[in-house]
Amino acid sequence: MRIVIVGAGEVGSSIAASLSDTHEVVVVDRDGERVESLTYSLDVLPIQGDGTSLDTLRDAGIERADMVIASTDDDETNLVVCGTAKTVDDPFTIARVKKVDYLQTWENADPGAFGVDFLVCTNLLTATDIVRVIGLPAARDVDPFAGGKVQMAEFEVRGDSPLAEQTIRQADRFDSLTFAAVIRDRDVDIPRGETVIQADDKVVVIGSPESVQQFAKEVAPDETPSTEKDVVVIGGSEIGFHTARLLENRNLKPRLVEQNSTRARSLAEALPGTVVMASDATDTDFLMREHVDEADVVVAALENDEKNLLVSLLVRQLGAERAIAIVENTEYVSLFETVGIDVVINPREVTAEEITRFTREERAENIALIENDRAEVLEIEIDANSVLVDRPISEGVANLPDGVVIGAITRNGEFIVPRGDTVVKQGDHIVVFAHRNVVSEVSGAL
Repeated sequence: MRIVIVGAGEVGSSIAASLSDTHEVVVVDRDGERVESLTYSLDVLPIQGDGTSLDTLRDAGIERADMVIASTDDDETNLVVCGTAKTVDDPFTIARVKKVDYLQTWENADPGAFGVDFLVCTNLLTATDIVRVIGLPAARDVDPFAGGKVQMAEFEVRGDSPLAEQTIRQADRFDSLTFAAVIRDRDVDIPRGETVIQADDKVVVIGSPESVQQFAKEVAPDETPSTEKDVVVIGGSEIGFHTARLLENRNLKPRLVEQNSTRARSLAEALPGTVVMASDATDTDFLMREHVDEADVVVAALENDEKNLLVSLLVRQLGAERAIAIVENTEYVSLFETVGIDVVINPREVTAEEITRFTREERAENIALIENDRAEVLEIEIDANSVLVDRPISEGVANLPDGVVIGAITRNGEFIVPRGDTVVKQGDHIVVFAHRNVVSEVSGAL
C-alpha cells in the first residue's frame, strides 16, 4: 500500500517505522528537519509542508494513496487533513484525536463523518489501558485477544516475588498459560524450561484470563484484584476523568484529587460514584489526612510529566502500594521506570500501537507491541495455506523462524492450550509471540 502519514512527531515516526518495511510510506510535516531526519533511519519519502494543504497532499501523491494517517498533535488539523484528502480521492483515512467529544460525535454520526474512516482517541485509549492494568495485580501491560478469551500480560518480577529465582519449568504450573518471553535489560528472550527468572525481569505470558489472574497472584501474592481496591486518581484531566469513569463502570469507588475547585465541582457532578477532593496533590499533610498513603493504586494523571513524577514518587514514599504514571514525553519513560514508578503509560505509544494494530489487520486480527516494538503478539486466523494447518504444532513450528512462541489457540470460541501434539485446524485463531525481526516472515507463513 501507499500510505501518507501527516505528522512526523513521536506517533507518526513510530507508525512510519512499523510500516516502512512492507509499504510505500510518505511522511509529511511542516518541520523540514524533523521529516528529513526520518530518511536516515527509515525507507520513507519525506515531504515538507502543511498536511492540510491540497497542494502538499498532491505533492505526497494523494491521488495514488491507499491510506492517509493524520497523526499531528492537533486534533483539528488531523480532521482537516482527512477531510481534505477525501476531496481528492477516496483513500482510507485514520485520524488521531485527544478529545473524547470528537470520538463521540464521530461514532454517533453517519459513517465517514469528518472524512474519517477510523478515529483513534488518545485520551480514552490511555484511560482504558490504565484500568486494564489496575484490574491485574502487578501487571505492566495487558491486552485482550480472541474476543477476550485470551489475555497477554507483562509482569515485572520483584526480588520479593515467590517466582524470583525459579526456573520456567518450576513456575509453569498453570494449565492454560504459556511463557512467551523474558525481558532482561531490555533484551527480549524466548524462555526455555531451565531459564531462571531473576529479580527485575519482565515476564510476558499468554493464556486464559483466569490463568493470567492466577499467575498475577503468584507474581505478587500481596496484591489481590478486588472491587474493594482503593484507587486514587491524581488530576482531573480528561485522562483522569475517563479513568475514574471506567473504574466506576467496574464497580470500583475511586477517589479523585483535582486542585482547581471549579473543575473539581464539575467532576463531582459527572462522576457520582467517585469521591472528588479539591486539593494540591503535592501537599503531604493532605495526602496523609485523606489516607492516600494507604491506597492500593495511585494514578498520576496530571497534565505535566514532572508533576506526575513528583506525585508518584511522593505517594510511593508515603506508602501507597502501586503507582501508575502518565508520561507524555516518550524520552522520560525509561527515567520513570528507573526511579521505581511501577507502571508508566505513554499516550503517544498507546496511540501509535493502536494505529499500527489497525493498519496491520490485512493479515493479523489483533496486535500488541512489546517493549517499544521489540516484539509483537499477533492474533491470526489459520487458513488453508498456513504452515500449521492440519499438523501438530511440533511439526508446524519447524517451518517457522526462531523467536516464535505459539501462545494460545481458540477454536469456535473455545480456548485450547497449545501443546506439541495439538493439531491446528483451518479457522482456528492463534495468538503468537514473535520477535520484531521475524514478524513479517511469521505473519506470511501463518
